[in-house]
Amino acid sequence: MNTSEPLRLTKLAKRAGCAAKHPPGFLLPLLGLLPTITDPNVLIGSSTADDAAVYRMSDDLALVYTTDFFTPIVDVPRDFGRVAAANALSDVYAMGGKPLMALSIVGFPDTLPATVLGEILAGASEIASEAGIAIVGGHTIKSEEPIFGLAVVGTVHPEHVLSNAGAKPGDVLILTKPLGLGIISTAAKNDQDTTSAISEAIRVMTTLNRAAAEVLTRYEVHALTDVTGFGLLGHLRNITAASGVTADVYFAAVPILAAAIEYVKAGIAPGGTRANRKFLTDWVEFAPDSPEWEQLLLCDAQTSGGLLAAVPDAIADEVVKALAEAGTLASEIVGKITGVGTGKIRVV
Repeated sequence: MNTSEPLRLTKLAKRAGCAAKHPPGFLLPLLGLLPTITDPNVLIGSSTADDAAVYRMSDDLALVYTTDFFTPIVDVPRDFGRVAAANALSDVYAMGGKPLMALSIVGFPDTLPATVLGEILAGASEIASEAGIAIVGGHTIKSEEPIFGLAVVGTVHPEHVLSNAGAKPGDVLILTKPLGLGIISTAAKNDQDTTSAISEAIRVMTTLNRAAAEVLTRYEVHALTDVTGFGLLGHLRNITAASGVTADVYFAAVPILAAAIEYVKAGIAPGGTRANRKFLTDWVEFAPDSPEWEQLLLCDAQTSGGLLAAVPDAIADEVVKALAEAGTLASEIVGKITGVGTGKIRVV
């Protein structure tokens, strides 16, 4: 590494070839090969494509288990740690749970100074502290590119678990963060971020979903997920497929970062976003005149995106108001569960 040049974590990851990804959904048939889970205390396993597993310990206590890690999507090491930590913690919030503690998962090359890892860990600790937990240990291996994330344990009441599988016809869909994070991160990585939008994207990615989860768990919520690598439509597809329903999405109502619209119109989009769009061909119906850039935004691969909730229509306005008062980055009604079905989605 040339120490006279500024550190570019994203460039290190790109050189290592981390941009090559399996297509979305490639794990689905593989998971079907696993033995059927028969333990009655496993409340949530892999069958519903939920954000975390849930295990009942007693009549009033269940544990939430999740892990998430990735290569750098931002250049500043401390920011990388903060984004990765917020992203991993989000899975617990998406199950209606509260984080309890976390372990670090680290892959680190010997071509970087140890101070870089120190900054990554310090950033993660900042976010963990904000969530009210500690990072109590972890494991590190040598790797060609930096990798970081957390394994998180949380708690939830067994009767209050929020899954992908409970959405009901008539429910309203509410989103708590704007889209466009993947597009902006890609622009920054490729030196095409002409408006310096990465700063705003980092602010969004390092904002915990804690406040949103605290609001949503006070209300009747039928389904909940966080919007991450599969994009808004991909994660909504997990809800509709698991719940046996269909849905409409209102493109004009979806909150989107302004720079992402500008960049995607210029042809900037990550490979994961384009792969999401291809995977969803059989699940999503777009209007005949829908431009590709609109479709890519709804499929944009997010990191540490917002929560997507399905709530009864009768309380939707009250929930939106409560989210806004709690200071969530968005609190928009973006669609509706339209009926019983096989998981299909329309964008209108």
